[in-house]
Amino acid sequence: MNQINPGLPNGLWPDEANPRWLNKGDNGWELTSAAMVGLQSVPGLVILYGSMVKKKWAVNSAFMALYAFASVLICWVLWAYRMSFGSKMIPILGKPNQALAEVFLLAQYQAENYIPTADYVFYQFAFAAITVILLAGSLLGRMNFYAWMLFVPLWVTLSYTVGAYTIWGPGFLRDYIIDYAGGYVIHLSSGVAGFTAAYWVGPRHSHDRQHFPPNNIINMLGGAGFLWMGWTGFNGGSPLAANRITSLAVLNTHICTATSLLVWLSLDMAVYLKSSVIGAVQGMITGLVCITPGAGIVDSWAAIIMGILSGSIPWFTMMVLHKKSAFFQRVDDTLGVFHTHAVAGLLGGLLSGLFANPELLKMFYPTCSHGPGFIYGVLNGDFKRGLHQMGFQVIGALFITVWNVVVTSLICILISRIIDLRMDEDDLEIGDDAAHGEEAYALWGDGERDPPPLRFRMTPRIPSFCRRPYTNQ
Repeated sequence: MNQINPGLPNGLWPDEANPRWLNKGDNGWELTSAAMVGLQSVPGLVILYGSMVKKKWAVNSAFMALYAFASVLICWVLWAYRMSFGSKMIPILGKPNQALAEVFLLAQYQAENYIPTADYVFYQFAFAAITVILLAGSLLGRMNFYAWMLFVPLWVTLSYTVGAYTIWGPGFLRDYIIDYAGGYVIHLSSGVAGFTAAYWVGPRHSHDRQHFPPNNIINMLGGAGFLWMGWTGFNGGSPLAANRITSLAVLNTHICTATSLLVWLSLDMAVYLKSSVIGAVQGMITGLVCITPGAGIVDSWAAIIMGILSGSIPWFTMMVLHKKSAFFQRVDDTLGVFHTHAVAGLLGGLLSGLFANPELLKMFYPTCSHGPGFIYGVLNGDFKRGLHQMGFQVIGALFITVWNVVVTSLICILISRIIDLRMDEDDLEIGDDAAHGEEAYALWGDGERDPPPLRFRMTPRIPSFCRRPYTNQ
């Protein structure tokens, strides 16, 4: 008999680290996906933001991303995860509670999944963190860092959790909205909230707004590369398993992104007669965002169409409409997050309702009754369900938009009563050195005097004992 547990024969003590329900392949893939999504933020967006802004804002921009990543994790495990995916408190929000107990984290995450709950907690944290960091792209170059420190936990608690609960959690839109990996929950919300917060914070210094060149385009491409390749986990991890939907989602992600980049680049060349590196990065981002809500539930031919539209429609809103619209000109959206995330996220959500394949929907949503994409509804004689699904996609977009405008405004107003949202004018002229007492590069910074001429710096110093004594004659 087993001396440790007399009820078990010798040699059959159960391996508590590997229970029967655990699938090591799914578990390994989910942990890898979560790590890839985390790498999109740290170092991906840290490098992208720190390189894409003017030199004097490199430290501040990168630090905003780094702080948000750490802050969101603590909020997430202490209360926000349960508010997003826990038991109901109100129809749009779960009860706040911690997600730290081993009994909870090591248990199986839902009967149809074969991973520990800890995987899902970390994966969803990476989603929450990147949402806030994307939002920060609208505020770079002028937001008071201490106001940002208050904004991050408040926004995650009062805004992000509501979107996650209503569409992905047990909320009232869960069984109706198609949002495979966050076109609405992440991108539409970050784009709308970023634009709203930019309105309340106010514009950059006038000189910065007119002249804001990136300080390191090569590093910017490195950060963009982390973002693109990390999206393999972003969309590949959503099925919570290493299955066929995962494979299709990963392929569709890269097809749409490459198409979008090429379309944006072609439009830049046709209109401005130059191939812009920054434009190519923007086209890459809009492709990644657009495919996200439908990556695993649309066919690959649809991914190409989505890439064509995500490379052209956000290009038009950013490069044409933005410059002609007084409304857009009033708000200083530093990196154009509204266009690259809100417009592209909305476009992806609507196109997912248009192109969703009913067979793929059954594989990804086995317990829900989502209607087919409108095109498949027409082709299969199920016109009403396809039309209803398009209607639900519109309703979901309206809910996320209105909630983020209202709540983000209230958060900004509240913080403004405590501390200034925007740095003062003198500090805006200086940048990083005023905000943090640090600079990104060991070079002469903006606004500093040139070093003394070389002939003066190389003059040998005369030892004190060789100098003539001073006499007042």
